[in-house]
Amino acid sequence: MVDYSVWDHIEVSDDEDETHPNIDTASLFRWRHQARVERMEQFQKEKEELDKGCRECKRKLAECQKKMKELEVTESGRGELEKLQAEAQQLRNEEKSWENKLEELKKKEKNMPWNVDTLSKDGFSKSVFNVKPEEKEETEEQKEKKHKTFVERYEKQIKHFGMLRRWDDSQKYLSDNPHLVCEETANYLVIWCIDLEVEEKHALMEQVAHQTIVMQFILELAKSLKVDPRACFRQFFTKIKTADQQYMEGFNDELDAFKERVRGRAKARIEKAMKEYEEEERQKRLGPGGLDPVEVYESLPPELQKCFDVKDVQMLQDTISKMDPTEAKYHMQRCIDSGLWVPNAKTGEGAEKGGGGEAVYEEIPKENGDGEKGDA
Repeated sequence: MVDYSVWDHIEVSDDEDETHPNIDTASLFRWRHQARVERMEQFQKEKEELDKGCRECKRKLAECQKKMKELEVTESGRGELEKLQAEAQQLRNEEKSWENKLEELKKKEKNMPWNVDTLSKDGFSKSVFNVKPEEKEETEEQKEKKHKTFVERYEKQIKHFGMLRRWDDSQKYLSDNPHLVCEETANYLVIWCIDLEVEEKHALMEQVAHQTIVMQFILELAKSLKVDPRACFRQFFTKIKTADQQYMEGFNDELDAFKERVRGRAKARIEKAMKEYEEEERQKRLGPGGLDPVEVYESLPPELQKCFDVKDVQMLQDTISKMDPTEAKYHMQRCIDSGLWVPNAKTGEGAEKGGGGEAVYEEIPKENGDGEKGDA
């Protein structure tokens, strides 16, 4: 059978009392509450003093008993031992007195009426904050290794997310694959967008760019809330689907700016690739003296260029004979160093590396000692 006697002594709540119209009810309630709090504080203080006195008495009794045992072992100082025994007996009486006072106080506490401050107490109090712990900054090498491992494992899933169009589909896919909500996914999507633009797949690039900004917005939201991105991506979709005009405009502006950045990066990548290709081709063209035949050809005087264009050795010899010897020697040495002119080459061997096509040349004939021209 349930014992309801514990509810017999309850101090009625202030708001249940009826007061005279001339009495300030709020002030009366405050006074009652203050008086009740002061009584409880006085009772608690008395209880603490009794506990302290009882503990102190027990401590002194324990010390006294310890000294008595030491004297009993040495069998000396009989008078001192008797004194300690008398003191111990007195301490036992004081201890019993303290315990009786505590017992009376407990009975008094049990009979005290309950009030709004003592009816209930917290069984436990606990607050949990879903806050992402601060992580140590990773090195570039660690980031690269982490990204590579992640992509190798989830590349197919990332690409599937990049091809989604509807908000609901994206949210469901991330709910089923929450591990995709991270920096690695966003980084992969950015690189993929640039690759698509380089391949001139513009429509597909714009589709993937949309999903890239979705992921970046989720990551930014997580940073602002200081939580794990996996814990807040649903908040992003809830906000974006409610058609918040300002939020939607911010999303579209960032998407347009991102697509422009992708186009710029793609253009820079193409230009860099072209420069590298041209440099490779230039290195292949370099002659025995380390000069580029194309550059040498373009630096030649027009009359010499014409000789190479028509592939006429006799015209070349005549043109050089009419030029200043120093200038002629300078240009022909550059032609040799670039491979544009091959010394001692027989007709049908050697090839021009510049000037618009292949051509076979013989070295310029030199004059012999009799003043006649012959092959060198």
